Amino acid sequence: MTKDVEQPQERFEDMPILDELKNSYLNYAMSVIVARALPDARDGLKPSQRRILVAMNDLNLGPRSSHRKCAKIVGDTSGNYHPHGDQATYGTLVRLGQDWNMRYTLVDPQGNFGSIDADPPAAMRYTEARMAAPAMEMLQDLNYETVDFIPNYDETRMEPVVLPSRFPNLLVNGSTGIAVGMATNIPPHNLKEICDALLLVINDPKCGFKDIMKVLPGPDFPTGGIICGKKGIVDAYTTGRGHLKVRAKTEVETDKRGRQRIVVTEIPYTVVKTSIVSKIAECVHSGTIPEISDVRDESDRHGLRIVVELKKDADPEIVLNKLYRYTSLQTTFAIANIALVNNQPETLNIREMLQCFIDHRRNVIRRRSRFLLRRCRNRAHILEGLILAVTDIDEIIDIIKKSPDAPTAKLNLMNKPLRLAEVATLHKLLPAEFVKAKSQGDHFLTGPQADAILTMQLQRLTGLEIEKLAKEYAGLVEQIEGYEAILSNESVLLDIIREDLHEMKEKHGDRRRTQIAGAVETLDIEDLIADEDVIVTVSHIGYIKRMPTDTYRRQGRGGRGIIGSDTKEGDFIKHLFIASTHDYLLVFTNRGKCYWLRVYDVPAMSRQSKGRSIANLLNLGSQQIASIIAVSSFEDEEGSPERQLVMATQNGVVKKTRLSAYGNPRSNGVIAINLDPNDALIGVAQTTGGNHIILGTRDGMTIRFDEQEVRSMGRASRGVRGINLRGGDTVVGMVIVEEKSALFTVCENGYGKRTGIENYKAQSRGGLGLKNIKTSDRNGKVVALKAVQSEDDLMLITANGMIIRTGLDEIRSIGRNTQGVRLINLKEGDKLVAAEKIAAEDLEDEAEGEGSS
Repeated sequence: MTKDVEQPQERFEDMPILDELKNSYLNYAMSVIVARALPDARDGLKPSQRRILVAMNDLNLGPRSSHRKCAKIVGDTSGNYHPHGDQATYGTLVRLGQDWNMRYTLVDPQGNFGSIDADPPAAMRYTEARMAAPAMEMLQDLNYETVDFIPNYDETRMEPVVLPSRFPNLLVNGSTGIAVGMATNIPPHNLKEICDALLLVINDPKCGFKDIMKVLPGPDFPTGGIICGKKGIVDAYTTGRGHLKVRAKTEVETDKRGRQRIVVTEIPYTVVKTSIVSKIAECVHSGTIPEISDVRDESDRHGLRIVVELKKDADPEIVLNKLYRYTSLQTTFAIANIALVNNQPETLNIREMLQCFIDHRRNVIRRRSRFLLRRCRNRAHILEGLILAVTDIDEIIDIIKKSPDAPTAKLNLMNKPLRLAEVATLHKLLPAEFVKAKSQGDHFLTGPQADAILTMQLQRLTGLEIEKLAKEYAGLVEQIEGYEAILSNESVLLDIIREDLHEMKEKHGDRRRTQIAGAVETLDIEDLIADEDVIVTVSHIGYIKRMPTDTYRRQGRGGRGIIGSDTKEGDFIKHLFIASTHDYLLVFTNRGKCYWLRVYDVPAMSRQSKGRSIANLLNLGSQQIASIIAVSSFEDEEGSPERQLVMATQNGVVKKTRLSAYGNPRSNGVIAINLDPNDALIGVAQTTGGNHIILGTRDGMTIRFDEQEVRSMGRASRGVRGINLRGGDTVVGMVIVEEKSALFTVCENGYGKRTGIENYKAQSRGGLGLKNIKTSDRNGKVVALKAVQSEDDLMLITANGMIIRTGLDEIRSIGRNTQGVRLINLKEGDKLVAAEKIAAEDLEDEAEGEGSS
């Protein structure tokens, strides 16, 4: 019968499941934080990266060795140190050799290691690698007991906890990693600047962040680019966290055809190049950036080059702003300087990161010095015995010959009293203290010294070899004194660190790649819109749109015109004016309210389109638009006269208010003027305080008066009487008198006239006025008054949507009380409803545009 095997005793313990889950998760989280995701603050490596370098060091894959298959490196790493999947290990190895990810690569690759286009690397059986020079600096002195070693995963060998790292890897190459509940994202830096910062901290331990930033201005990415502003850098350096706005480096070129193109030569860090090209193409196809005609990638082995071809007359600055907003040519790099300090994750500022490396190097040099001091002392101890023995070599040989075996010979040697012989050569070569000590009294060999004598070769008995022993001993004495000085004198130790840093600068330093420029504001939509003049039209029932000013060609007086808008049945264009796309639109309604709108918010549409309902842009309700004023800003320039808004109502009331009072309207509008129940606002104009005002009525009456007669009032006031109306007449227009201008009057039947302003004598405000035009059956009632120059053009709009553009130089100036001339041939049942001038400077801009085309 087989003997029953004793079963182990099972133990059950009751505990809350929430506590067990919490403790287990915390243990898992700490394991991920310490053993996988976060770098050590001393050497800047994660365990996987460190183990790869150690495995390559075991294979002697230095910068001067031959490349070895990556499969071999990965296999040794996984088998000896890192018991995880080979694909994860290979991915880590590949990244250490990618110069667009690492500022200073630690692996020298051979073969396809991927590309900045996110192309995957070739399989590890095809690629080869060896360590780059900076990696060798990190492994230097590893065998001198400079760092602690722990057993590997199966306890078959030892692996270092951290590398000695003469190379400041964490600071120059940075790190990125996602742990449980935290993530690190440390940017790379320039080695020369980091070395200068380390030297500064060593030389001046009390230096501040401002002092450090003088030698270390900011991160230096391997892909170059431009860091916009220093605030994010200051935040990251002082607190360990910050956000950098990084832009691509671009330049504008002009091709042989005279067309401009934007060339991208450097891109932000961690951005995939192909994603930029595809995103630009997507923006072009979707109409987001219509100014681009073509985009192509011309990158080659000489460098990165993305070419963005622009259409004719496209503004490169506007296109660049759009590219920054809609593509990854501008990105935000979030800095989180989290690293392991004593196996605990900490958020470090730049001073703490520099100090961590200095402290690590101080500890490494101390441990190396102790190791070398111990080795030198042991060797010197052996040499002391050899030197004593060779001075009395005949008796030493006799003792060995007469001894029956090696142990006895060792004991006999140890019992033999020895004294340094009076040899002049030895006394000259050996240190004086040694000669003095060993020349007096008897000295006995120790066990190690006796063993060394027993193993000594006969050739060491020659005179030349004896001198070599003496010289070696003298050299060891000097080394021992040097190591003792390092361990006892802090300044000597710091001198070694300084010397190492200067050597790093000379061997591996290079120029800065990333430019640090001034801060840029957050891109507003205004930065994405070209600053150009456009025509804005608003229809009677509230459809608004904007069009280029060259949409309508200039025609002769009396022409038929072209269709200016595909209006709905019963609708017609009521307002038309010229404004810049960056202007503000103050929209005044017939009920005396003011709304705020940007010109670029007005939809850009073709000449034939009807536009978009203004109800989608402004909350007007049942109100109708009385006037729209375009202004570039609300604040007056220093030294310039204060700008005013003058308003007129159909009942002849006028009011003047400062423009700045309308600079902060609400979404539901603000009160512009208090109106009587039966009154309505018909016009608003901008003045500078010293102008004359002309009011024109439907029945052809006008009055001219100085605006000084209208005092400036508050925004919600009523106003004063401007003209005394008779027989149910109403005011249809208001004009601000300009120097050398003329008053152009338009009647509903297509007739009008131009009369010099000097024909309208100034009167007192509130009078009956003078006759301006005969409102006969031929002319019809007055619909518009405009102050014009002979160089201006005129836009005429009919109720059926017909528009004609004509030059005023074709219309001669005639007297005040006349009927005028035909301006447009109207179709039966159609009438003129509005008129708008195009100023001479706008015509000059158009002429330049036609000439360049």
